[in-house]
Amino acid sequence: MSGQETVRSEQDGAGADVAPRLEDGYTCVITRDGRTLYASRESGIRPLLEILRQGIDVSGGDAADRIVGKAAALLYARMGVARVRAVVMSRSGLSVLESRGIPAQYQTLTDAIVNRRGDGPCPMEQAVADLDDPDRAYVALEARVRELAGA
Repeated sequence: MSGQETVRSEQDGAGADVAPRLEDGYTCVITRDGRTLYASRESGIRPLLEILRQGIDVSGGDAADRIVGKAAALLYARMGVARVRAVVMSRSGLSVLESRGIPAQYQTLTDAIVNRRGDGPCPMEQAVADLDDPDRAYVALEARVRELAGA
């Protein structure tokens, strides 16, 4: 089996078309009841960390994201979103969402999220590889961001 599958919709049967939600260069858009709660053009998990740092209430929201790995999935679980749609989702990210009853949809399912150079694993995914608790994951991810900023 190859490392990627394409287009799968989880749990609610709705289409996995996230492209309209990610127009104009947005990488992360969270809506609730037809209203945009948060939108960002930042890459990686930066938008999710910013939501948590600022205490923005996105609980019950519908999240559309370009890439969702385990790190992002754990942060979405911590935020209490109701659904996550992604262009690319990792199997470990999907597993996190499914285990918490969060409907997940994606266009491409992949074995792993790689770093920006494409030559190894994503450092954020490495930071949460052995974690399943969203609160502990948040602490580990903040520490990894600080570590990488100092590098």
